[in-house]
Amino acid sequence: MQIFDSHTHLNDEPFAGQEAAYIQHAHELGVTKMAIVGSDAHLNQGALDLAARFDNLYAIVGWHPEYAMDYTQQVADKLRQQLQQPKVIAVGEIGLDYHWDSEHHTQQQKIFREQIELAHELHLPISVHTRDALADTYEILKDAHIDEYGGVMHSFNGSVEWMNKFLDLGMMISFSGVVSFKNAPLVHAAAKAVPADRMMVETDAPYLTPTPYRGKQNEPGYTRYVVEAIAKLRNESVETIAAQTYANTTNFFKVTP
Repeated sequence: MQIFDSHTHLNDEPFAGQEAAYIQHAHELGVTKMAIVGSDAHLNQGALDLAARFDNLYAIVGWHPEYAMDYTQQVADKLRQQLQQPKVIAVGEIGLDYHWDSEHHTQQQKIFREQIELAHELHLPISVHTRDALADTYEILKDAHIDEYGGVMHSFNGSVEWMNKFLDLGMMISFSGVVSFKNAPLVHAAAKAVPADRMMVETDAPYLTPTPYRGKQNEPGYTRYVVEAIAKLRNESVETIAAQTYANTTNFFKVTP
């Protein structure tokens, strides 16, 4: 069995100096590939460094909406250069976050649009973060011809109705450990309803630890438990969900299976 963690932050501080051990543990749980995701200057460089060090790791670099006010022309120029480095597979995580920032919505939307344009220019898909901002995220993506190079709604937490709207735009849907939580009926319904060929899995480690380790630090290997939760919800085998999401993710990111 092979599992692809489509969105993880092995480049973050909790894993520093122990990356090889976490990668080994992930392999023991069947997680054989990972997309290491940046969000600012430090984490972007960390994603690139890890992708260069380890064969089955890939980098996603971009500017998170939480840092919208720090996005300058210098940042944009650096991103353009980094996105053309080997093993960079997408622009991300980018999007809108109105939960943590209730003041700078216009700036968030501006840099979201700019990074989508950069992704199109470089023929790369995007990894989208959205929190308390589904409607505005949808409107920006609707105008972006996202089906041309692709996009994924990372750690999707919306309803089936919202999921279908994003699917209609050509987006993939990725589920995190939230799908294993007992108190997540909207995500459960979405995981049951998503078409098999549009589904991906992730940890978003070190955040959103799935059951049975909820409350502890997450790690990429725990994608296994995301797969198990989806398999139970869909009444399918773990092997079927692992194989389908692995194929979807390698195809989406255009990496060798």
